[in-house]
Amino acid sequence: MSMYKRYFYQKVWCVVLAGSLLGLASCGHTRREQNKRANGGVDSLVHEIEYGLQIVPQSPLATPSQNKFAKVLGWKSTQSPTAAKGFKVVRFADSLNSPRNIYVAPNGDVFVAQSRTEKKGEKEEKVDARNTFRSESINNILRFSDENGDGIAEKKEVVIEDLEQPYGMLIHKDWFYVANTNALLRYRYRDGKPSGEAEKLIDLPAGGYNNHWTRNIMLNADSTKIFVSVGSGSNVGENGMEHERRRANILEVSLDGTEERVFASGIRNPVGMAIEPNTLSLWTAVNERDELGDELVPDYITSVKENGFYGWPYAYWGHFPDPRWKNRLPQTLVEQSITPDYAVGAHTASLGLAFNGAPGFPEGAYVGQHGSWNRSTFSGYKVVFVPFEKGRPVGEPQDFLTGFIADERVSTVYGRPVAVAFTKTYMLVTDDAANVIWTVKVEDYKER
Repeated sequence: MSMYKRYFYQKVWCVVLAGSLLGLASCGHTRREQNKRANGGVDSLVHEIEYGLQIVPQSPLATPSQNKFAKVLGWKSTQSPTAAKGFKVVRFADSLNSPRNIYVAPNGDVFVAQSRTEKKGEKEEKVDARNTFRSESINNILRFSDENGDGIAEKKEVVIEDLEQPYGMLIHKDWFYVANTNALLRYRYRDGKPSGEAEKLIDLPAGGYNNHWTRNIMLNADSTKIFVSVGSGSNVGENGMEHERRRANILEVSLDGTEERVFASGIRNPVGMAIEPNTLSLWTAVNERDELGDELVPDYITSVKENGFYGWPYAYWGHFPDPRWKNRLPQTLVEQSITPDYAVGAHTASLGLAFNGAPGFPEGAYVGQHGSWNRSTFSGYKVVFVPFEKGRPVGEPQDFLTGFIADERVSTVYGRPVAVAFTKTYMLVTDDAANVIWTVKVEDYKER
């Protein structure tokens, strides 16, 4: 029996014995304290409530909600993150300005959207957690080329400027699509790059809670529709649900922007999107809600069911009700809430998502975790690997790219990973805080 199932059945026994959610909280707490004492203070049960296929989330406010901001140091020229055994890391490009998202074109060109959060009046410690330097969002798109295939870009050029916090990009036939925070645009795609004036296809609801300004886009499996991810405008609907229209959703539109509909809803902040190569189903990486405790609510990756509802803001991880909606819960929606496929840790800010796309990389999902700010200890700040078999996640998450945390004792980090993408031969990871793009490739990789 796996540790997830073992803990699940133990939790069910607690509920039966105690007969209440209070009993669940106290039983789980005792179990964890006993485990920590038996393991020299190491909390090995953290994965059973935050990571994996079958979790039982920690009870709300079992731990106080706290903030811990990281100061970004940047990387020295001799430094780099650490990849899993069998892989090595080189700098694809550096000296950038908030490289946020990556799109690899069919011809191998690498497009990068540079954009950042724009929020006035923030505390200095939160501003320092965003980047090694302070500037307004540059709001452009770069094109890189790696002509000799060594994982280091030889050419860089700006191909679009004067955007409004761009994030998502895609190419389909003669069109280059860009998702601004407030609109879906497209440009003519000629000679390997966008050209001419932008055509606005649809307006999108702009702004949002913390980093919920990102709008990602993805072609469906047969390239007939475009998925558009739109995060919530609040933490848990505290401003009124009338302000959340078309938000906390994955929308679907035709290639010309018509026929918009909600493909799936109740998804607090879906950022990373990818088509799973075996089932051809849409998957997304989702940032869950804040202020319920250190280990609640876990971010997750999940397949996205058409017309599915994933709980926000009324419930989380399936049918667990959010206490802030007590006495106001629409019970039918709570009952319809879908349990996500795989938990990837509370407050990890899991933004990037890609499935293995280059030789030598294990089959599964690679998740870029930007890192926590509202937790008593750092969580995330790495790329994790979730093994898959036959289109489904199996087993425990594994660290794939680490070393971003410099010294947690003084709250310093070198950088913060965001997007993950694959060329035909290696992985790319953006580090928007340190203004670097990293290449991860097989250690015995031979250059073309």
